[in-house]
Amino acid sequence: MSALKEHAATLETHEFQMGKARGRLAVTMDLLTDALVLAGQHGVYVQTQTKSQKMPMDIRMMIKNIEDAKELVFSVIEELKAERAAASATPE
Repeated sequence: MSALKEHAATLETHEFQMGKARGRLAVTMDLLTDALVLAGQHGVYVQTQTKSQKMPMDIRMMIKNIEDAKELVFSVIEELKAERAAASATPE
């Protein structure tokens, strides 16, 4: 199933509140956050099972990539916000 169909209700709410682009980015941030939580939980489970002090390298890399993706998405949200503020401040 496509992400647009699977998350249609959430997308509709956020797009209505924030506009299409920012709404979709907000939903993307929520999905990345959920993935980050699941990866962290899995890492703790694996760490417990192996009695290791550190999460496995693949889990650490996955968490790092998700955190980086969130940072990039957030930067786009901030850029859109700045553009919107600049457009509304410009007299016509």
